[in-house]
Amino acid sequence: VDLLESLVTPDSGLDLSKLLLPGPGRARRYVGEPNRVNRAAPLNDRLVAEAGPLDGASAGFQQLAYTISNRDRTVGARLAGEIARRHGDAGLPEGSLEVTFTGYAGQSFGAFGVPGLNLTLHGQANDYVGKGLTGGRLVIAPPRDAADPAEPPVMAGNTILYGATGGTVFIGGRAGERFGVRNSGAVAVVEGVGDHGCEYMTGGTVAVLGSTGRNFAAGMSGGIAYVLDLDGDFAQRCNPAMVDLEPVLAEVEQQAKGGHELWHLGQTDEANLRRLIEAHLKCTGSKRAQQVLEKWTEYRARFVKVFPKEYRRALGELAASGRKQAA
Repeated sequence: VDLLESLVTPDSGLDLSKLLLPGPGRARRYVGEPNRVNRAAPLNDRLVAEAGPLDGASAGFQQLAYTISNRDRTVGARLAGEIARRHGDAGLPEGSLEVTFTGYAGQSFGAFGVPGLNLTLHGQANDYVGKGLTGGRLVIAPPRDAADPAEPPVMAGNTILYGATGGTVFIGGRAGERFGVRNSGAVAVVEGVGDHGCEYMTGGTVAVLGSTGRNFAAGMSGGIAYVLDLDGDFAQRCNPAMVDLEPVLAEVEQQAKGGHELWHLGQTDEANLRRLIEAHLKCTGSKRAQQVLEKWTEYRARFVKVFPKEYRRALGELAASGRKQAA
């Protein structure tokens, strides 16, 4: 009750003073629970302290390794903040900081990551991986001593890449619901997602090497998703209101078709997708990625491209403007 205050006015006729009296024999009734996190050396503090110099070229190339538990939350955010404070949006040169973790990460692993900061987790992560990611790379791979599962294991929780604007994420297994929600620029590869994947996505690229839940692409107005439709039922799981579903054509087929939409990347869909899967295999050692690449022609034909209608229109206008200026 020491935290409560009556808002009743004197003319209301109500007197709540007796409800706000402290209990017998004590001045305060609220007793806070001590923080269970080890305050001596929380992981975020250690990262900042042990990352070394973060200024310009003196930062060099550093490798760090830690054990992590689900009591360690928002790991990497404080270090990212220190980098942003010194260098702004530019961050550090690519790969300046390589940090490896072993264990099970708590909420918001890698949140607000910045260019030059790469985090690799051998284990599993809770919800909100890569929240607000602006750059750098996040990798979640199975533990090094894990047995090979028959199907991709669940490696991360819900709401991955919420509000991300850049960076890359490779998850060597499945993730939960709302993967890529409000993503506006990050690139990600995952091996299966729950319901509402790519919800309200406005930019970036997502490749799903496995099944999805229902309502995929709801409110998706930008970016591109590639989904491996192994069971042939993805169209029933996708929300078609704002997107078109297309095959991923072989490079020669798409070039013959002319005007491919990835002109701004200088790539066709096939080249872009294969490049992502090759990077995913390199970062995670994924068996699914290896299978897809070994039988590329067979698997490429089973991918579905999710292409927002509004994004197609915008790219078309941008292409027409570029041709007009060239002329």
